[in-house]
Amino acid sequence: MEREQLTAEMNFNDSSIVIKIRRKLPDFRRLVKLKYVRLGYHYASVSPLYAVLLALALAALASWGSLPRLTPPAELTDLDLGLRLAGLSCLAIFLAAYYIKRPRPVYLVEFACYKPDDELKISQDAFIEMTASNGGFSEETIKFQEKIARRSGLGDETYLPRGILSRPPNLSMDEARLEAEKVMFGCIDALLKKTRVSPSEIGLLVVNCSLFNPTPSLASMIINHYKMREDVKSFNLGGMGCSAGLISIDLARDLLQANPNSLALVVSMENITLNWYFGNDRSMLLPNCIFRMGGAASLLSNRGADRSRAKYRLSVTVRTHKGTDDRSYNCVYQREDSTGKLGVSLAKELMAVAGEALTTNITTLGPLVLPLAEQAKFLGTLVARKVFKMRRVRPYVPDFKKAFEHFCIHAGGRAVLDELQKNLRLQEWHMEPSRMTLHRFGNTSSSSLWYELAYTEAMGRVGRNDRVWQIAFGSGFKCNSAVWRAMRAIPAEAVDATCNPWVHCRDRYPVKVLAC
Repeated sequence: MEREQLTAEMNFNDSSIVIKIRRKLPDFRRLVKLKYVRLGYHYASVSPLYAVLLALALAALASWGSLPRLTPPAELTDLDLGLRLAGLSCLAIFLAAYYIKRPRPVYLVEFACYKPDDELKISQDAFIEMTASNGGFSEETIKFQEKIARRSGLGDETYLPRGILSRPPNLSMDEARLEAEKVMFGCIDALLKKTRVSPSEIGLLVVNCSLFNPTPSLASMIINHYKMREDVKSFNLGGMGCSAGLISIDLARDLLQANPNSLALVVSMENITLNWYFGNDRSMLLPNCIFRMGGAASLLSNRGADRSRAKYRLSVTVRTHKGTDDRSYNCVYQREDSTGKLGVSLAKELMAVAGEALTTNITTLGPLVLPLAEQAKFLGTLVARKVFKMRRVRPYVPDFKKAFEHFCIHAGGRAVLDELQKNLRLQEWHMEPSRMTLHRFGNTSSSSLWYELAYTEAMGRVGRNDRVWQIAFGSGFKCNSAVWRAMRAIPAEAVDATCNPWVHCRDRYPVKVLAC
């Protein structure tokens, strides 16, 4: 497998088709569109609008109190009083509307990442041996998976569920439920223990898992296990890919806006047991090589009492969906191969589609987070190229390092991380949480962003008012961002091993492992 592209062959209607999957993202600078810049500035203008209207109301009230005396003296007092009462009434109505409609602050009180049992660890050599011994793969397919696994960026201590590790594999519904229970209950137990929150206090529950959607739902499994209250509002998101974790955060934020004085539990995971592919279609083999077992639970709150103990405050969420385009819609597709075996197929356009979605998301996010100087440079070159057709002007990629101190980029694969680092001009220090998460835990789908934030905390990097950018992409095709601001410094010695799986192993993984 060359660094620039991955060549895969598959049989379809007795003919040989060669698929070339590019491993380079397209240049972000050439995909920027003015309409997404305008969308970003539209989002940025919504919050200041309330302040502007309040200022206008106060100015109007002040002017009414100093009207020129154009009326007879006998009627002057009644007129002044009426005007002032009208002004006060308008101001009271506006303040009441502002109080009701104002965005409620959403706090991340705590989060917990699941650490599977050591008996579920699998090394690269063990993965290759397991692949060869299963009997369902051809010799060429085994070599193909070995090549991908060796270059994937995964280490020798990732985890697979018991059903897959069994000889022969036991890919049953019972094993899939067992995996889901272990992951969900494991991280929720740690979260509730750390925060000392009772399940009966939680009023909102959002669970996301893309490929495993049993009946009753995963949300119902949690409600039944923890005996949550009968009026809990629960939501179960399925089929939304690796970016579903941030969709869940965005949904929880909207629910917290509508439900004052509430706690929201968000659970992000993927289930591997029923989605392991045993065929020879190479476009469907990559998930076997990079996806691993994991999950995370987050506790969000809009209660003022939780402000003092919260770790982060949610600043911005931006969601991008490219599903109207057929190429984007089909690039990550669950289907059966020519022999009837189910798997997830990755199309040759994947990297191009990912680049377009990422560019759209970043372009929309920029006006909300970038310093004015960076916005001016970006807009100046964009207008020169798009409006005045000055092709000699080089597009400017804003320096997002001036907007964020920490980056949590979805650990989807080594090639994607390499390309994002180059396009966003990030240093190895910024990429370390993503690369280390991929190395230690593999691609845990929607929960990978939380393993990355846990790594950042375990290394003692988070300071007061630091800004964290979480960005992920997934099937559909979607790209989503969330920006958090740290409420306080989080020193390494204060990180609890109950919720953070990096605490016991952070000294075992020096930065030089990134070059492996």
